[in-house]
Amino acid sequence: MGLPICANCGMQYAEAREDCPICEDERQWVPRDGQQWTDLEALRAEHSAVLRDEGGVLGIGCAPKFAIGQRALLVRTDAGNVLWDCTAYLDDEIVSAINDLGGLIGIAISHPHYYTTMIEWARAFDAPLHLHEADRQWVGRPDPAIRFWSGTTHEIVPGLTLINLGVHFAGGTVLHRATGSGSLFSGDIVQVIPDRTHVGFMYSYPNLIPERPGVVQRAAELLDELTFDSLHGAWWDTVIPTGAHEIVQRSAARYLRFVREE
Repeated sequence: MGLPICANCGMQYAEAREDCPICEDERQWVPRDGQQWTDLEALRAEHSAVLRDEGGVLGIGCAPKFAIGQRALLVRTDAGNVLWDCTAYLDDEIVSAINDLGGLIGIAISHPHYYTTMIEWARAFDAPLHLHEADRQWVGRPDPAIRFWSGTTHEIVPGLTLINLGVHFAGGTVLHRATGSGSLFSGDIVQVIPDRTHVGFMYSYPNLIPERPGVVQRAAELLDELTFDSLHGAWWDTVIPTGAHEIVQRSAARYLRFVREE
């Protein structure tokens, strides 16, 4: 068996183990029938690549759904391409498709639930991984490709900036692309909800633990300083094509009104 991948959350670890710290954390969960494991070779035998447009950005994932089910996004700039978030599934079709578009100059991940097989991706594209240092403890497979950053913002290339909002995880991060009318790539740090007219903020989604009001207030203030019209969430079809800035601010105000009401 290759390096173990948790079948519930998708995290790849450097060596065999019985527990998955990500799943045992209160933001995730351990299956009732216990922890199950797979590896990348088995995933490739049971799944296939999915590459399709997601609101003008290439979405990358697999079918059938695996683990949490997020998809990655290829964020393109004049300075090069950055992979936003990560999926456990990676194969030659995905590598070829990305290389045909210019490869990667970096990989940035919103929070530990999406670290998955990030080292496989980093090595496949010889690209550095940008992770916030506040989430260092959750890395399952240490590697020199990881570049931890600190503070509130980190510019990957001109016009492409990571912002630490601290929602969901202490290192919870979004990616802002300043070109055009601006775009925000949020993972589920800022969660796109089904009607696309609001977003949500949670400490734990499966366990329904709300995020602390002070954290959401700070996040809203940081995002209010940015210009963005569109917002891309973590899963297929979670795209707000226009009006996203106002939606985020309105949603934060609604959230704070409910959680602070006595």
